[in-house]
Amino acid sequence: MNPIRMAKIEGAIRIVLEFNEAFNRHDVAGMMRLMTEDCVFENTHPAPDGTTYSGKQAVTKFWEDFFRASPHAHIEIEDIFGLGKRCIMRWRYEWVDGHVRGVDIFQERDGLICQKLSYVKGIA
Repeated sequence: MNPIRMAKIEGAIRIVLEFNEAFNRHDVAGMMRLMTEDCVFENTHPAPDGTTYSGKQAVTKFWEDFFRASPHAHIEIEDIFGLGKRCIMRWRYEWVDGHVRGVDIFQERDGLICQKLSYVKGIA
């Protein structure tokens, strides 16, 4: 594979790994530094279609409220791979008395996450 193309694939994965590290620290500012101004986040709740948050302000508010309500939230990455400007991450989301498993599809633009679509395997 072309080294430049490989670097782009690895770059998307690196951004997502950094985003997940910030998530596990509950560092909303750190997470949002990795997202574009016009970012889109599609949450898994409520089933079956979740809720879509558009723009940095709306996504920031979601994460602030989320961590306030879920102070023990933690995501363990089970698998991750890149496909061009996209990165797929299979995860296990844990809280005090349970967990769910799911997948996030990330899209990168200009070195930042512009889209995070979340899908869950089971209902919490």
